[in-house]
Amino acid sequence: MTPAPHQEHSAEQLCSAGRTLYEQAIRQGYLPVEEAEASPCLIDLGLLHPGADGPSRLEPVAPAVALHRLLCASEEQIAHERRREARLAETFDPLMRLDGRPEAADTSHIRTLSGTEQINRAITDAMATASREVLTVQPRTGLTGRRGEESDAISLVRDQEVLDRGARVRTLYPHTLRHFQSIAARHERLAGDIEARSLDEVTDRMILIDTAVAFIPVNPDGTVALEIRHPAIARHLATTFDRLWRLATPMYPEAVPPPSRNGITPRQRAIAALLVEGHTDAVIADRLGMNIRTARVHIAKLAATLGSQSRAQLGYLIGQSGILDQED
Repeated sequence: MTPAPHQEHSAEQLCSAGRTLYEQAIRQGYLPVEEAEASPCLIDLGLLHPGADGPSRLEPVAPAVALHRLLCASEEQIAHERRREARLAETFDPLMRLDGRPEAADTSHIRTLSGTEQINRAITDAMATASREVLTVQPRTGLTGRRGEESDAISLVRDQEVLDRGARVRTLYPHTLRHFQSIAARHERLAGDIEARSLDEVTDRMILIDTAVAFIPVNPDGTVALEIRHPAIARHLATTFDRLWRLATPMYPEAVPPPSRNGITPRQRAIAALLVEGHTDAVIADRLGMNIRTARVHIAKLAATLGSQSRAQLGYLIGQSGILDQED
């Protein structure tokens, strides 16, 4: 009876026949070529290669080496998709600006705002009626240059006006911004019921006013935003903010430095969690609000602490160490 043809598959779905032959090759150090013909996936996936003793034998690639190669390929694929996302956003951003359709009616729950001036004007108008609380998430510092300075000045004035009316202002920052002098100076200049806390990782930028109207960015540079007045969405954003707030570390009025446990800092634990999820250095840096060089320094320190010699081994040691199971 003719055996069924071998079905193509990926490395994470290694067929049972291929797995058995690969295990056999690892145990005895080689595999006859004729035996490997039943599972061509072993050569296609780089798990077997021609041996030095002649063409009749195939030698196994060490599992750790094979895993490292496959993870690198996966990282490159993820990075490729990220670059594709950036190119798509860059392509469609000017087209969105040229969209000539009239803005939605005032009764619409969601309105698209294009350009820094229109966004600032809409936020200022909404905050002019704030009477209870303004919640903000700031994943990074403001823009540099004249436009950034103008936006910061406008934001400072409208925040103080909200505080003067007796409303409360709460802001979440990533830990990487805890010691920025510009943030400290901002909080020193504002008077009223204002608090700030920080987390390892926060959401993208958000402003939520009186749990009634929210502003969130559409594109990476924040030049297009959504004004959301849907009650259910606003309540959902408020609930999410409150849950993050309870997990955050106070910055102002009182800063409490996060503790280090067993030589692993909270920042390194956050990086470790993203590493085991398979993220690249660039994605980790973006998610935690730091530059890629700083992220790589933390990864190197984490690897040194755990005694790792490779990226693949680091993921394994993180899982074995139990550092992700610790509770703050």
